Amino acid sequence: MKLHLQTQYKENYGAHNWDGEGECPQRWKFKGGIDYMIPLPYDMPSKGLIQMITELAVVHVERKNYYCEEYVIHWEVVPDDYLTYEEKQQLEWEGCIEHPARRLTLQEIGMAV
Repeated sequence: MKLHLQTQYKENYGAHNWDGEGECPQRWKFKGGIDYMIPLPYDMPSKGLIQMITELAVVHVERKNYYCEEYVIHWEVVPDDYLTYEEKQQLEWEGCIEHPARRLTLQEIGMAV
């Protein structure tokens, strides 16, 4: 089993020419997002453990500043052989997956196994 996180990324085009004085101009453009995969321990974790892993992962992948934001919009526990929509499309059209979902380990999100 693994945890699949989907994020939304957006960029503030108003901040590019901002001089840092006064209120930062707000002109947000949505730019898609990123799929993250985090392997879960072999024994199916309890809901509490999944929640803890999810919260740690959210802290690791989310960001917010004047120029951009990325935040989790969906998460789910999926089987080990799960492919994201983009991975399935690559297989169908290209015959291979050249750009897989980003993999994070439990250690990378601050959880010792």
